[in-house]
Amino acid sequence: MTAMFTIQEADPQQIQSVFASQQATAIRWRESTAEQRIARLKSLREAVLAHRDDFYQAFAKDYRKPSAEVDVTELMPVLDEIRHATGRLKQWMKPEKVKPTSLMLTTSAWIEYQPRGRVLIIAPWNYPLNLCFGPLVSALAAGNTAIIKPSEMMPNVSAVMAKIIQETFTPQEVALFEGSLPTAEALLALPFDHIFFTGSPMVGKVVMAAAAKNLTSVTLELGGKSPTIIDESANLQVAAETLMWGKFLNNGQTCVAPDHIYVHQAVKDAFVAECRKVIHARYGATAGEQKMNPDLTRIVNTRHTQRIANLLNEAVELGAKITVGGQTDIESCYIAPTIVENIPTQAKIMSEEIFGPVLPIISFEHIDTVIAEINANPKPLALYIWSYNEENIEKVVSRTSSGGVCINHCLMQFVHGNLPFGGVNNSGIGNSHGHFGFKAFSHERAVVKASKLMMVRLFFPPYDESRRKVIKMTVDSMKWPML
Repeated sequence: MTAMFTIQEADPQQIQSVFASQQATAIRWRESTAEQRIARLKSLREAVLAHRDDFYQAFAKDYRKPSAEVDVTELMPVLDEIRHATGRLKQWMKPEKVKPTSLMLTTSAWIEYQPRGRVLIIAPWNYPLNLCFGPLVSALAAGNTAIIKPSEMMPNVSAVMAKIIQETFTPQEVALFEGSLPTAEALLALPFDHIFFTGSPMVGKVVMAAAAKNLTSVTLELGGKSPTIIDESANLQVAAETLMWGKFLNNGQTCVAPDHIYVHQAVKDAFVAECRKVIHARYGATAGEQKMNPDLTRIVNTRHTQRIANLLNEAVELGAKITVGGQTDIESCYIAPTIVENIPTQAKIMSEEIFGPVLPIISFEHIDTVIAEINANPKPLALYIWSYNEENIEKVVSRTSSGGVCINHCLMQFVHGNLPFGGVNNSGIGNSHGHFGFKAFSHERAVVKASKLMMVRLFFPPYDESRRKVIKMTVDSMKWPML
């Protein structure tokens, strides 16, 4: 289904030239005002809206994504990020005064948010506009220049984004380079001031290793097998309606999608029945209707389609049961919305991130067992719990670790502009979105200003008897709590 195309790698010399040319701009932009940064963000917004129809066509060509999903998952998050930043940027940029500690009573101090400088943004293929321009908004709000590397798997979307960047900025301000691994390697070899990468944990390790060579700071938005828990108190109808949206949005190719679901054994069959109803109502009651449904995005390419099909086939061969769906067409990059049960623990689908429209459902009796299983695996990017039992909710939230948590919903932690979005350990490093994105692309610079009365002189040598007494008294006073 995916059109064949030739990947054109960027010229390494051109990359180096543009990178060098951004240095002067980055230094000049350290003094940029909120008004100047807001003007850049507004220009970006107008350009994105001007190319709205072009994005619809590009997403349809790249992986048959419906225009409604383009609006909801690509355009809306970027536009909301711009709206949020332009409305709050003046406040974010203000120096933050801090109170003096007991040793600093005669000083004043504050934190300044300084642009990091020249930044690199490497975006993935699953949400190519959202995860490329979203970080760019934060980078521009913080006053940085940027070089962007979109995914080569989305050539049509990348072409539209490249056109927008060329129309809105000079290469000395923002540049976009298309290409695959050689282009990424040429970019990662440069001493950027910050790298923002979204992708898999495996590639995140490569990016982090490359950044370490130049001591470049990083924000890594990665992934993981995000679990969902449904206990016997949950509203099964609402849970099914919401989770079938969260799982099959973008055909499962979402880093915060529910990867697998633990359902209490007392309500498991009823929940699966509700899920079946939702799938049939939204996508069609027959395999043929589902395959022809225009609201199902396709898998990005045949390689990824085959990977997901292999996970499903291996699970079935080991004894798993397909409850809903299961149809595949590799050449068409199609896999039906699928629910699978009774999965053996050794099946790869239980250890590898699925990133597709296949949903394993596992029954449980005691929630402590589920918590133990979650803690035995790498920390996920998201964790979801459906329950009206406050004790169970508290157990799950307090005894597990994940990038974010949603209670009786899913995906919402990603779009909440006042919350930090990010992973922990295997699922990511650092945060993004809103104020947290602004800070990710800023250096929090400490500034201290001394008064004319410099008490620190009391600690200067020579250490005569009187000074030793003052120093000793100061040390002794530290056993008392601060007022």
